[in-house]
Amino acid sequence: MKLKKWIALGLASLMLFSLTGCAQGSNDKLVGVAMPTKSSQRWIQDGDNMKKQLEEKGYKVDLQYGEDNIDNQVAQIENMISKGAKVLVVASIDGKALTDVLKKAGDAGIKVIAYDRLIRDTENVSYYATFDNFKVGVLQAESIVKGLDLANQAGPFNIELFGGSPDDNNAYFFYDGAMSVLQPYIDQGKLVVKSGQTGMDKVSTLRWDGATAQARMDNILSAFYTSERVDAVLSPYDGISIGVLSSLKSIGYGSGDMPMPIVSGQDAEIRL
Repeated sequence: MKLKKWIALGLASLMLFSLTGCAQGSNDKLVGVAMPTKSSQRWIQDGDNMKKQLEEKGYKVDLQYGEDNIDNQVAQIENMISKGAKVLVVASIDGKALTDVLKKAGDAGIKVIAYDRLIRDTENVSYYATFDNFKVGVLQAESIVKGLDLANQAGPFNIELFGGSPDDNNAYFFYDGAMSVLQPYIDQGKLVVKSGQTGMDKVSTLRWDGATAQARMDNILSAFYTSERVDAVLSPYDGISIGVLSSLKSIGYGSGDMPMPIVSGQDAEIRL
């Protein structure tokens, strides 16, 4: 979370630069912040922190959540443009779907900051604030390597792979980073993907949805693990991890003689 705090501070600095010299009209210090959803705690915290820091600097903030509906986010951004926002901070649901609305922003001279998720197929993005997503995937995979003690254990261990949303550029970096660590162990036979499902075309989870992940894990368990156990699950995000854990718990993992597999994640979501 510290990393995201520093990103938010960096965004505030970028906005200060972008807004320098604006006259003091009613909307001359308005910043539009378009977040993807409230279904994830991290987006709520990111939006709230950004709003708080900007308001402390004297800016007005229009904070909106698209709730993973592309049309909602487009309409929200259009509304921010019509209100006279000088800067837009956009954590996109689907960056490729924003080309037209961001052209409107560009035509109006509005600075656009892509937050966390890269917005592609447009020239109307002034800044991109993110972190090393490939490295995040590496760290997630390393947590599995450490948890299974692959340096010292012969295995083989059974692992299943989950990826993020296929319309989010970050998802591919997370997956590629993780596989740069895990693939050698798969090639050696120390890790075995019993389902055979590898590659983002097979393991992606649309909108990072936990229920979708849970349903897929249910299917994997019933088809491939009636007589064997899962030892690890690669997950790029806690919302997906929670769905996976719910599926595992439903058939007894985490109790008795069925210890919970090593499950990776990200964003420090609270799980009750």
